[in-house]
Amino acid sequence: MMRRLAKGKLDVMKPLINVDDYREAARRRIPQFVFDYLEGGAEEERGLRHNREALARIRFKPRRLRDVARRDSSRGLFGKRLPVPFVVAPTGLNGLLWPRGDLVLAKAAARNGIPFILSTASSSSIEEVARASDGDHWFQLYIIHRHLAEQLVRRARAADYTTLVLTVDVVKNGIRERDLRNRFGLPLRITPAMLWDGLTHPRWGTALLRHGAPKLANFLHIEPENAEVQAALLNRSMDATFDWSGLTWLRDLWPHRLIVKGILTAEDAMACIRLGADGVVLSNHGGRQLDDCIAPIEALSDVRNSVPTPILIDSGFRRGSDIVKALALGADAVMLGRALLYGLAARGEAGIDGVIALLRWQLDTTLAQIGCASLDEVCMDHIMVGVPA
Repeated sequence: MMRRLAKGKLDVMKPLINVDDYREAARRRIPQFVFDYLEGGAEEERGLRHNREALARIRFKPRRLRDVARRDSSRGLFGKRLPVPFVVAPTGLNGLLWPRGDLVLAKAAARNGIPFILSTASSSSIEEVARASDGDHWFQLYIIHRHLAEQLVRRARAADYTTLVLTVDVVKNGIRERDLRNRFGLPLRITPAMLWDGLTHPRWGTALLRHGAPKLANFLHIEPENAEVQAALLNRSMDATFDWSGLTWLRDLWPHRLIVKGILTAEDAMACIRLGADGVVLSNHGGRQLDDCIAPIEALSDVRNSVPTPILIDSGFRRGSDIVKALALGADAVMLGRALLYGLAARGEAGIDGVIALLRWQLDTTLAQIGCASLDEVCMDHIMVGVPA
């Protein structure tokens, strides 16, 4: 244990120069079962690796003798100019990584001028996040039960959330073998192995004792009289009947911007737009749902050629150069999930700022190297797709 603590102290002093360094710092600070929840993918985790490999198969074709002394990393999205083309992706149970993790993420997003998406499965409620931060708040919706979904949508509207993000790729929860081996779930049932894991990570354990185990905050005060809702919540099951007619119902219910997340084909993207969606997110849920699934970056070009509305993308983005590749293929912005959570788990608010700053620096350096003075100049001419990784 003393070796581990000494190592942890050295880790605090070590400069963190890329996202992988923050990942390692997070792994050292939090227990293994928590890191497995953060890091794990579906089944054999081929999807996790494939997301990175698909990005590695895209190479740059730099253009020379261009004036790039001044570079602009801003990007337009839904009529606003973001200082960087980043959006904080919706992620659940962030309070397990750092006390009040969702509030920390929301404040960091506001400070950096980028949107923050609160997950249905957040540790802080819709209302708490709205009160704690004055940034651009979006709400991500899982359809567990129509009645519950309607309650959540009305709460998000009352709290002045600007955008609703409907996730459609969790019809059934993916098979995450790390969590199964660890017997990880909610409510958190502490096994002897978990207890020892926590004791050997005292910084994390002390914070958990001080602030308590995280809960699904958005479900603490639902209307109790609906037995079907209570059963759905108890079983953590999704509404597998939700289909295109359900999207129409949601479009009628939500008067503001609506984005559909989890799309991987041009056909589905076009259907979303026809039914009133304002944009789509290409996503395979970070490799956490279906193991042998295409990477979102592989679908991007086809979707871009099919829909005129904004396209966001996530899954596997770890460097600024990855983000430039996505913009070259037609994405308008990139949602950052694990990359920011590594920062949160390692160093809290400072870690999130550190990861955003790193990605911004890497993005700016890539712009200069490929001969672009702004992100708006980046296009297919600057990349070659399909190079062996």
